[in-house]
Amino acid sequence: METLLRTFHQRLNETPAGFVRYLHDGIAWESQLVAILGARGVGKSTLMLQHIRMHEDIGSTLYVSADDIYFSSHNLTELAHEFYVRGGKALYIDEIHQYKGWSTEVKNICDTYSGLRIVYSGSSILELEKGGGDLSRRKLEYRLPGLSFREYLALSGNADIPVHTLEQVLSHKVEFPYGRLRPVAMFDAYMKEGYYPYFQQTGYTLRLQSVINRVLENDIRDFSGMSVSTARALKKLMYIISQSAPFKPNISKIAMNLGLNRQLVSDLLVYLEKAQLVSILRDSTGGISALGKVDKVYLDNTNLAYALAGDSLDTGNARETVFLSMMRPLFDITSAPSADFKIGKYTFEVGGRNKKQHQISGIDNAFIVKDDIEYGYANVVPLWAFGLLY
Repeated sequence: METLLRTFHQRLNETPAGFVRYLHDGIAWESQLVAILGARGVGKSTLMLQHIRMHEDIGSTLYVSADDIYFSSHNLTELAHEFYVRGGKALYIDEIHQYKGWSTEVKNICDTYSGLRIVYSGSSILELEKGGGDLSRRKLEYRLPGLSFREYLALSGNADIPVHTLEQVLSHKVEFPYGRLRPVAMFDAYMKEGYYPYFQQTGYTLRLQSVINRVLENDIRDFSGMSVSTARALKKLMYIISQSAPFKPNISKIAMNLGLNRQLVSDLLVYLEKAQLVSILRDSTGGISALGKVDKVYLDNTNLAYALAGDSLDTGNARETVFLSMMRPLFDITSAPSADFKIGKYTFEVGGRNKKQHQISGIDNAFIVKDDIEYGYANVVPLWAFGLLY
């Protein structure tokens, strides 16, 4: 355990201060069991360590990563017992999806040590967890997306802009330092290299490609128990999507191309969606509470799209992808019958500065979302402004 403590303090000392993700203040950290889920690289580890540094008693707190070599000869239950009897009060477990049988052990720890708070982070594919300990009634679960445009500006030191509501954006009540920054240029940079908090490090695209491979080759494969041949098919499917997204998937045709059955292809798409590599837009035939059939498949965000497709990425596709990625963390979003997207009573058609109104003509509460413009007017809203919502 001493080794774990040394590693914890080293990680804590290396944790950056200053910028903290928006989700931090919305988490009920004092609860007995808190889960923070999200894609690789969005900042889950940093968020936990920052909270420890700012608000926890370091002497009664321990942070561990579930892929630490310690767990090759010890288990979580042993660690929790030793930590608790030494006066431990808060146990933070990172990358918990790397630990087999984690849910049963966490349930047992909560039952045995009621005075011990547990915060764990993991891949969003944990949503698909079947069996094991039932934690659904015990945990408070939070989802951390990638950086918004607003957070990107704050982390890069360019601007500290308040969170806006959707209604403020649609009514053009947007605060932005126009006097010293050009929003369109900054937003273009964000679309290419700004969704993941490590964008300031060198070799961003190579790092992102490495993360993609790790998710495909390790996280999804290990979680699902798929065979090597199926794992290869998963990578091929990801390549097909990256070259075509957004597209209306023909499951039968894709299954024939990959040499798989239709059900397995559908399962692989779900794995990619839960791992936040792709985003599936559904129609509203099943209602918001039970979304309907798949309409289009997108890459999860434009940083992934540029990393995989490079300069061949279609501009129109990039606009739709970034709009979806900015809105999805906050709203139920579906395809619209005669436009691109629908959120509640609002309909949105996304395009460039020359986009016309004919596709939303006669539709109430309909908006044209335009790239390459700084200011909105009437029912025309700049695309970048939707990046200020969280």
